Amino acid sequence: MSFWVIIPARYGSSRLPGKPLLEIQGKPMLEHVYRCAQDSGAARVMIATDDQRIEDCAKGFGAEVFMTDINHASGTDRVAEVARLTGADTDTIIVNLQGDEPGMPASLIQQVAQGLEQQQQADMATLAEAISDERLLWNPNVVKLVRDKAGFALYFSRAPIPWVRDIFSHAPENSNKDQQIALAGQVKPLRHIGLYAYRNHYLQELTRLPACDLEQDEALEQLRLLYHGGKIFVDLATEEPQAGVDTAEDLQRWNENVET
Repeated sequence: MSFWVIIPARYGSSRLPGKPLLEIQGKPMLEHVYRCAQDSGAARVMIATDDQRIEDCAKGFGAEVFMTDINHASGTDRVAEVARLTGADTDTIIVNLQGDEPGMPASLIQQVAQGLEQQQQADMATLAEAISDERLLWNPNVVKLVRDKAGFALYFSRAPIPWVRDIFSHAPENSNKDQQIALAGQVKPLRHIGLYAYRNHYLQELTRLPACDLEQDEALEQLRLLYHGGKIFVDLATEEPQAGVDTAEDLQRWNENVET
């Protein structure tokens, strides 16, 4: 199986400005992400950015990097532009690996690409894992999802889904959430892992689709694909990824816990 990895990286994070350049154990976060991608066996690994500082940094550790339009609304748009700039074939499988995921296992990058290759009817592939910590179920920053019997996504939400009526009838702060998860055994709550694979022809189509109200209300870009009739295959991750970096506290935990 042959696939590419493209890493979108922007400087202007609202919660953590300059995030890709911040250091983890003496190396830029972006370099850690790039090494994860290299270890996956991808035929080509590239970085997509709109900032000269990130380009200079990426070139400094030997990465192939492309400057993209500063007006892109999302990392997906940036990934699609690099695919066009490099003349990717229409059937090239492209994995979108976020630039703030320094602990994404190489095995999961392989898995999401393989999932798309094996599911010919899928327009996109991604991953999920079972939620075992009740705090994640109620955390709006943790995206939840439900699948159909074939493993295709039915919906993504920041709210707890599926909503088990007889168990979740009380407000979270007034209920035994450990018991809730234990009792909701028929449909195990799933956490979305933000790793995506597309065939290039659909990636280009996706970036031309208009945004939908669901996408804007939930602030979840993948809902655009579902709204317009696309199919997302969701495989269960074979390995647990380490948490990404969204805040200064996340960065501190990484520097305290990650070994060089």
